Amino acid sequence: LARDVDLDRLAEMTRGYTGADIAALCREAAMKSIRRILPKIDFSEEKISPEILNSLEVTMRDFVEAYREITPSALREVEIETPTVTWDDIGGLEDVKQKLIEAIEWPLKYPEKFEKMGIKPPKGILLYGPPGCGKTLLAKAIATESEANFVTVKGPEVFSKWVGESEKAIREIFRKARQAAPCVVFLDEIESIAPRKDLAEDSSGVTNRVVSQLLAEVDGIEDMSEIVVIGATNRPDMLDPAILRPGRFDRLILVPPPDEKSRLAILRIYTKKMPLADDVNLVEIASRTEGYSGADIESLCREAALSALRRDIDAEYVARQDFEEALKIVKPSISPQMMREYERIGDMLRFSEKPLTMIG
Repeated sequence: LARDVDLDRLAEMTRGYTGADIAALCREAAMKSIRRILPKIDFSEEKISPEILNSLEVTMRDFVEAYREITPSALREVEIETPTVTWDDIGGLEDVKQKLIEAIEWPLKYPEKFEKMGIKPPKGILLYGPPGCGKTLLAKAIATESEANFVTVKGPEVFSKWVGESEKAIREIFRKARQAAPCVVFLDEIESIAPRKDLAEDSSGVTNRVVSQLLAEVDGIEDMSEIVVIGATNRPDMLDPAILRPGRFDRLILVPPPDEKSRLAILRIYTKKMPLADDVNLVEIASRTEGYSGADIESLCREAALSALRRDIDAEYVARQDFEEALKIVKPSISPQMMREYERIGDMLRFSEKPLTMIG
């Protein structure tokens, strides 16, 4: 082992791993070390030189790279990924990031501090807001920063035509998450899993059974159990009010469109590897993109690059005129009225269980 290998750190990273999983991790790390010295070996010689053999060591980097490839066996039957998204990959949203750090990262990293203060972290967090503003990226980033496993559950994928299978899927997801704790369970499009009763379209009652099973699982999460559930929705008005009661998804976080400072940060992220001409002023572009979501800004940068290629397939730079063309094509997707509606619904969700309706 190289001197930089930190076994205590690896033990922290591999919570939820079985003995066989750890053996596989070590084996893969060793293979990565061997692959690193293969180019130095002269296979025409009968023996490998002592210098090369003495240079063979497994480094911390080998373990980290192996860690990204070895999935805990408890999660192999569930859609699982090891997120690599960090806070640096998300422009702006500093207030939202801080709320997530306090609600998720701190309880997972410093549970003893919460016990000392006599407070309980939230079991469930609801991210809501306009589409394209980074809700999924935020969920992945908090899992990365908290060193937690990450399970994605897409609403429509839960439902099955076979009686009892949808509820079983929910039970299985949470059973696997408990085995692989610490774990973030991310419910994307949660309004399709737990819609208001008056919006449920099936006549078989499967939606009500799935909602009941989801509520039972969230209610069953023990305090400090290292399981956190994050729901994301563009339509908070369509959610069953029962999931927002205390002890369930009781932390509601509005993910707003980026302000000018955040738009500049996002522009810098998406143009980081893009060759820009000297006449491109990102500060000016940020000031002209009011109402653009993060996804809109990504589309804007992509369209500007395509404009440069249309102008000259051998273009070496993306120029100001390319961004001007892109601004004509990519329009803002978020209006002031839309944001007022999200803010209104957010206020009502906190104080009411009556069905809500989006206006306009």
